[in-house]
Amino acid sequence: MYILQRTLYGVIIVWAAWTLTFLILYALPGDPVATMLSGSGQTDATPEEVDELRRRYGLDRPLPGQYLAALGGLLTGDLGSSYLTGDAVATSLAETLPTTLGLAVAALVLGGAAGTATAVATVAATTGRSPRLRRFGDILSGLPVLGVSLPTFWVGLLLLQIFSFRLGWVPALGGTGPAGLVLPAVTLAVPVAATVGQVLQRSLTTSWRQQFTTTYRAAGYTTGRLLTTHALRASLGPLLAVGGVLTGQLLGGAVVVETVFTRNGLGRLLVTSVTSQDIPVVLGVVTVSAVIFVVVNIITDLLLPVVDARTRTARPAAAPAATTSDQTKEKVPA
Repeated sequence: MYILQRTLYGVIIVWAAWTLTFLILYALPGDPVATMLSGSGQTDATPEEVDELRRRYGLDRPLPGQYLAALGGLLTGDLGSSYLTGDAVATSLAETLPTTLGLAVAALVLGGAAGTATAVATVAATTGRSPRLRRFGDILSGLPVLGVSLPTFWVGLLLLQIFSFRLGWVPALGGTGPAGLVLPAVTLAVPVAATVGQVLQRSLTTSWRQQFTTTYRAAGYTTGRLLTTHALRASLGPLLAVGGVLTGQLLGGAVVVETVFTRNGLGRLLVTSVTSQDIPVVLGVVTVSAVIFVVVNIITDLLLPVVDARTRTARPAAAPAATTSDQTKEKVPA
């Protein structure tokens, strides 16, 4: 029942995102047909040809009719065709989605590892007995704040300048394979690491103050062992709860990163489609992004009770059955 309810909420979210995008695109100034003709170099099209294109793509109908037709296509799995290329939107998404998913997974792994290491080192330093070590922990605690404040495009351009243009270690633009994935993944991993570091640092600090840490320390556990085993495991609940935030960062950051590094992914496809007012492609990208966001949130909601027992819904304990002596007392008049 819970999964069905969450799925229903997810369908509503996808529909709302699709509808809002549809209305915004049609509220933008400009004519999609004129933009399509200018993008293809056909500047001498006759009014009859323009009207024919409008009829072909259904742009001659009123806005409610266009909305219902597009919504019907969405419900049947037909996302339409691109105004600019004429290719099916589903085909364009299938070609670009694996590139973006690969970038997102690589950034999530790098950012999660860096954020976890920073949080553990920060808590270990700030809880140490040495004043110098605590000062070092205070410096480390500022790294997540710095990572959040850095613009993604600036980080990407800086990495390009250093490792591509000056050192020549990795391809500058449009690189494929592992070498072309390094700089985009590191760029996208910076805000992810900052978020993971902030959340995990607070959670580890809270877990460190619990009673079980005193017990394990009395048993001879070192600070590093205690943090990386029991305290870290007890702190994964809050980190898993921000899975939706991390998904939004990855999807939103992919738009910037793929544009900076000219990668043929979902983000760059979205930028190109918005610029050319290619409405079906924009709607398709938004729909896929919303579905990914919803699926990740459902998975995190299901995994959260497994990771953190404090989030499980406890059943009320049954009232104890009356004993024979109690029943006898009830029958004896006062």
